[in-house]
Amino acid sequence: MGNRTPRPAVARSGMAYNPNIPEPAFPVFLKTWRKRRRLSQLDLSLQSGMSQRHISFLETGRSNPSRFAIAQIAEALEMPAAEVDAMLLSAGFAARSSRGGRDAATQAAIDASIDHVLQGHAPYPAVSVDRIWNLVKANEPARAFFARVGAPGDGNLIREILAPGPLRDAIVNWGEVARALLRLLELEAARRPHDAEAHALLADLLALDGVQALMATPPGPRTDPVLAIKIRIGADVLELFSLIATIGMSADAALDDLRIETLLPANDATRAWFARAFA
Repeated sequence: MGNRTPRPAVARSGMAYNPNIPEPAFPVFLKTWRKRRRLSQLDLSLQSGMSQRHISFLETGRSNPSRFAIAQIAEALEMPAAEVDAMLLSAGFAARSSRGGRDAATQAAIDASIDHVLQGHAPYPAVSVDRIWNLVKANEPARAFFARVGAPGDGNLIREILAPGPLRDAIVNWGEVARALLRLLELEAARRPHDAEAHALLADLLALDGVQALMATPPGPRTDPVLAIKIRIGADVLELFSLIATIGMSADAALDDLRIETLLPANDATRAWFARAFA
C-alpha cells in the first residue's frame, strides 16, 4: 500500500490549495475525474488495467488505493501532474512533486534551456510564465518593451493587460485580447478543478472595471486566422502574435506549469520597429 503521510493543508506542487476548503476524499476525487472523462467504471478498468470490481471498491471506499494504483488511474484519465498530486494527497500520500525528484544538474539544465530560448528570441519579447501567467523570467526586450508601454509591474501578465491603466489604454483591440485571455484562463481552471489559485485569479479579473461587462456581450466576428495584440506606441501601432511552448512529458507539477511565450511581429512594420528599438 506504500508509506502514507498526513495530508498537509497546502500542497507543495506549484498549485495553491485553499485550506478553508476541505480536499475531497479519494473516492469522491476518483469518481469526479472518471465522470469528467465520461468513462464508465468498465471503461476505466479497461484503460487502467484494473478490474471493474476494484474500481468500484475504490469509489465506494471499500478499498484503499496504492501509489501504483493511483499512477495507473491517473494515466488512464490523462490527468495533469498537479491533479495527480492532489489525488495522491486525497489518498493520504505525499505528492510526487514534494519528493525532490529533480536533482541540481537536471534543474540547471532546465534553467539554462529556458534562458537560451528567452535570450535567443531577442530583439523580440519573450517570457517564462506559470500556468496562470505569473511572470517567472523575461528577456531584456520584454522588460524594456513592457516598461515602455506602461505595464504596472503587477507580476501577472493577464492582470496587467486587463487592469485599467496605461497598458490597457495602449491596446487598440483590448476587448478581443481580454476576452481571449480570460477564455484561456477559464480553460486552465477547468482543466484543474482543485486549483484554488486559478479560480481566485479568475474571480479577481472578472471584478476589474469593465471586464464583467465585456464578457457579458457577445463576441464580434473573427476574420483573422490568428489574434494579434495591437499596441499603440506614439504614432506606431505594433501587431504581435504569440507562440507558447511547454516542457514535454513532465510528471512534475512545477515543470508542467511552465510555459514559454514568445511574441513575434505580425507584419514588416512591427519587425522594423523592434529592429530599431532593441537590435
